[in-house]
Amino acid sequence: MIRQVKEEDAGVIAAIYNYYVAHTAITFETEPVSGEEMRERIVRISAEYPYFVYEKDGAVAGYSYAALWKKRKAYNRTVESTVYVSPDHRHEGIGTALMTRIISELHRIQMHAVIACITIPNSESVAMHEKLGFAKASHFRQVGWKFGRWLDVGDWELVLDSH
Repeated sequence: MIRQVKEEDAGVIAAIYNYYVAHTAITFETEPVSGEEMRERIVRISAEYPYFVYEKDGAVAGYSYAALWKKRKAYNRTVESTVYVSPDHRHEGIGTALMTRIISELHRIQMHAVIACITIPNSESVAMHEKLGFAKASHFRQVGWKFGRWLDVGDWELVLDSH
């Protein structure tokens, strides 16, 4: 079941996210995020943009949101998407379900474009985004340093409308 995020989801969302902080280069954050910091992020983001969680057997198994891509006014109909799935529930279609819901909601609120910034390599995320219609728009080499190595990132873009 996909539902709107609640403030009380902050602890489990922080736990999911912190797994990726500690064990992967998928996020460039290097320090764990507290439940309170995650709650503040949830409040700030969900006040303006869609933010959903996927519940499985009564527990949050993943989350996804859209947020401001860049601050300048002309970018106000372009958002960046984020999706994380609990490591215990990967390969169950949860990420795709969450992103499909985010895209649907972005259509409804008349956003124009969605950007997904993906650490390279990350073939699973690339495949999921491309399956949903995203196309690679940029590739930045050696822009993040984590786990003793330089990492690339790419942006994948989905244009939601042609207006």
